[in-house]
Amino acid sequence: MNRSQLGRDTQNHFGPAEWGMTAGVALTWGASFLFIAIAIDHVATGVVPVARLGFGALALSCFPAARRMVAREDIWRVALLGLVAMTIPFYLYPLAEQTVSSSVTGMINGSIPVTTVLAAAVLTRTMPSRRRIVAVLIGFGGIALISFGSVGDGKGASVRGVLFLLAATCCYAFTSIMSREMQVKYGTLTVLLWQELFALAFSLPLGIPAFADSDFAWSALLALFVLGAMGTGLAYVLYGMLMVRAGAVRGVIGVFFTPIVATVLGLVFRDEKVTVLAVIGMCVVICGAWLTSRPDRVPAA
Repeated sequence: MNRSQLGRDTQNHFGPAEWGMTAGVALTWGASFLFIAIAIDHVATGVVPVARLGFGALALSCFPAARRMVAREDIWRVALLGLVAMTIPFYLYPLAEQTVSSSVTGMINGSIPVTTVLAAAVLTRTMPSRRRIVAVLIGFGGIALISFGSVGDGKGASVRGVLFLLAATCCYAFTSIMSREMQVKYGTLTVLLWQELFALAFSLPLGIPAFADSDFAWSALLALFVLGAMGTGLAYVLYGMLMVRAGAVRGVIGVFFTPIVATVLGLVFRDEKVTVLAVIGMCVVICGAWLTSRPDRVPAA
């Protein structure tokens, strides 16, 4: 795959199968912020990435297609992807949720499609189409409405936590572009398992000492298991398949819906507040997601 193809949409139709995978990603990742919040009620921050990567790697290793080798010349690239796509953001999210509610975390996470478009433009050295820019800005406008209605003194977020979350979204944006090349070459499952194994190794120096500062609780263990096996296992498989089938930009459509899932779950299970602005923002996000799902027209030769 050459530089001109990297990060661009495919011409495949975005049909029921793609929407089904998108729904799976949205539901699983939207719930992940709730599971992180439950876990850090009992365990130290460093435990979360180690546990979710460990359970995620175990889940992926159940698939024979995941247990393939990667060529020696590509090992360093997969290791780098593991560091930037998993080790760093997986640590930043629980660190941020010490001062940011799970619903607000999900809302800010919805900015990934915006940064992904920018990352695709940088890496491919091409400008997105005007329609794609408008569609993503609509989605970001919805995220902004949700955030403005939720962020502030006593509203569920701190500036420090928001900065951590924005850094994590930037990590996801660039690696979602770069990982597609490796996934096309080796297959989604293979690349994901190797990424998680490297990320787990990178996380251990901070994770092992963190266990001593944690308390055991069945709720935390169950939350970390689901977060790892589903959120870092199954959901990443679906997400990787979307990257290959639909392209890096349309593949992140599910992220538009994660704020909705995160907010509803935070309201129901954590008694978090939801404002009118947040509800309006959710509707705008859905419009942006639908517009983003439409492929760009390719001029006739």
